[in-house]
Amino acid sequence: MADQTLPAQIADQLRRDILRGVLRPGMSIKERDNADKLGVSRTPLREAIRILATEGLVELRPARSPIVSIPSVKQIEDEVEVLLAVEKMSGELACVRASDAEIDALAAIVDVMADKFDTADAVEMFEIDMSFHSSLARASHNEPLAEIHGTFLSRLWRSRFLSAIQRRNRERVVDHHGQIVAALRARDAAATRDAIGVHLDRLAKDIIFVITQEIEQATADADRKEDHETATLRTSRLGKDRDS
Repeated sequence: MADQTLPAQIADQLRRDILRGVLRPGMSIKERDNADKLGVSRTPLREAIRILATEGLVELRPARSPIVSIPSVKQIEDEVEVLLAVEKMSGELACVRASDAEIDALAAIVDVMADKFDTADAVEMFEIDMSFHSSLARASHNEPLAEIHGTFLSRLWRSRFLSAIQRRNRERVVDHHGQIVAALRARDAAATRDAIGVHLDRLAKDIIFVITQEIEQATADADRKEDHETATLRTSRLGKDRDS
């Protein structure tokens, strides 16, 4: 790995661990353990964690280990609203501003989705899917809009992944994206907006469903951890009382 790209590459690995559930919401990210696991020093690991914190995937805590973020349902609802509006606006602008080559590149991503649908694992397919949406945002040729899209896509990365794997089917993954490309080729802004709407019509409900489950699980895990720590402390005190 090149030194200048090491924190970003570590962030990619941690991001994938978060997607796969190796690092679950509410779980501490121990610097020493993760640095040893990845074979790196703590300095680039800290930088990688800061990258994930800016994306909303990790929560930094003073004098304590950072944890994988547990977003609230209201936060997710608000962020999904912004993302949907940005994606639709990006599509409308891309109809006017995208070059034929950019539309061809989007079509090529759809071809990769179709070719790999039956063989790619969930994380790889999700990353290909998100590359389509990021490319569409850039094809709007509105830099602030593309930056906003990137910000909110990052914040919703895990929750969107979880919703995607629950509804992974060829129609949603391949056909819907193909319809978006067809509308772009026709330079039909209304059709593009409608195609994006069809593709993302259940996104808010799906994400809120999986996030609610995650919040419940994280709360239960925290309660079990607290009960265990309380029981351990009580046992320790009893042992000291007997020895005294």
